[in-house]
Amino acid sequence: MDGSPAPDGATPDVFPALPLEAWRDTKETLHRFVQVVGKIRLAGSPRRNHWWNVPFHLTGQGITTRPMGLVRGGDAFCIDFDFVAHRLVVRTLSGRETSFPLTGRSVADFYRDTVTALVALDIDAAPEHPYPYDLPDARRPFAEDHEHRSYDPAAVTAYWRILSQVNLLLEQHAAGYSGKTSPVHHFWHTFDIAVTRFSERETTPPPGTDPVTREAYSREVISAGFWFGDDTVPAPAFYSYTAPEPPGLADLPLRPEAARWSPVRGSHMALLMYDDARAAADPWGTVLDFFDSAYRAGAELTGWERRRECPGGITDPQLRPAQ
Repeated sequence: MDGSPAPDGATPDVFPALPLEAWRDTKETLHRFVQVVGKIRLAGSPRRNHWWNVPFHLTGQGITTRPMGLVRGGDAFCIDFDFVAHRLVVRTLSGRETSFPLTGRSVADFYRDTVTALVALDIDAAPEHPYPYDLPDARRPFAEDHEHRSYDPAAVTAYWRILSQVNLLLEQHAAGYSGKTSPVHHFWHTFDIAVTRFSERETTPPPGTDPVTREAYSREVISAGFWFGDDTVPAPAFYSYTAPEPPGLADLPLRPEAARWSPVRGSHMALLMYDDARAAADPWGTVLDFFDSAYRAGAELTGWERRRECPGGITDPQLRPAQ
């Protein structure tokens, strides 16, 4: 894509500041909240390729599981995080509903109240493994986590607003490719938001690769996304990677100059730090240009077909010259 300008109404402040250290404790609590609900989503939804059934999607007030639960004499249901009113809301297809505040709760309290809400609505769904996934306390049950209980409503609302803006930006990036493309979705595993393009060529994962990773990367992919920072990259950043990584990828240039290739677990990830994007004259266009440069680096080295590219989301070649 060509780094087109932001949508009408966007300003250089389209990406508000949210340093990791300003909300780290809240982020750690919220991450576990969404893992609780994410694991219910995993248990209550039919499996789709590359685990597309599992992540959250953005709403006008927060994030949602989308409707789930096979209707076998019972209700389908949906769980929403409302990051404006700061409540968890569980609704059924028949119109029944229950909710509770997100503030003032430990992870143990949140887990108890979520399970209680499901029971109250006669919903037969629960996490099959009620423990954090790939977090430092992965051996502690949610029901016993009284440590994580910070919840700053202003920081959580800022997190949701950033997610919403990045969601729109990733939708614009996704429009430039007509091949197999994932939804734009928010992962409760790594607490990032991403969209992934696929070549449809099968891959051969290294021996010993776990089943989750094997399914996620069973085809060649080039992914683009954003996360809020963690112990590996302790600041918010936009990212892109190609998997499997072709030789020489990290030798190719990225745009803008502030972007870089960063070693991550034996491969390389293209990084554009959030604050560098915010400081650009056109933050929106700068991030789109970054994603495009990282995509082209991976696509050229892996030999992806250029015919799958469709600038502006237009696949009809007779309409393209009008753009």
